[in-house]
Amino acid sequence: MEPMTAPEDVTTTLADDRVSATGIVPAPPDAVFDFLRHPANHATFSGDGSVKGVAKGDEPLELGSKFGMKMKVGVPYRVSSKVVEFEQDQLIAWCHFGGHRWRWELEPADGGTRVTETFDMSTAKFPPALKLAGYPKRHEANVADSVRNLIAHFAG
Repeated sequence: MEPMTAPEDVTTTLADDRVSATGIVPAPPDAVFDFLRHPANHATFSGDGSVKGVAKGDEPLELGSKFGMKMKVGVPYRVSSKVVEFEQDQLIAWCHFGGHRWRWELEPADGGTRVTETFDMSTAKFPPALKLAGYPKRHEANVADSVRNLIAHFAG
């Protein structure tokens, strides 16, 4: 893995099948976790701005929850996801039809919560297609910006 330092004390780590970003959010883990588990908030912290809003399932997420999001990358579309990892106030991850995951890990830290977002291709149904499209490197700035957006939300 290759750690890099980004502005605003967000560190990214790039590996063959994943990319992560870590930063300190100025809030306790339970508050950060509660914010992450509400799909209506996902557009607030979307690092690439592709998440536009909730299409279906705005209840607080838990293991097995399914939810749909309105997205836009060039053209509008919708995507359905399922929560596949869940530990209250510590971990939440979801995936869609492609099988790759967006994982959020939280742990108490001085000044708030150490938050790590990971785009993880190790669970993808067809990793060669993602590699051909430039992932995980292509998501490095996005995960860093997602963590920055979360920090900004709680700092503001």
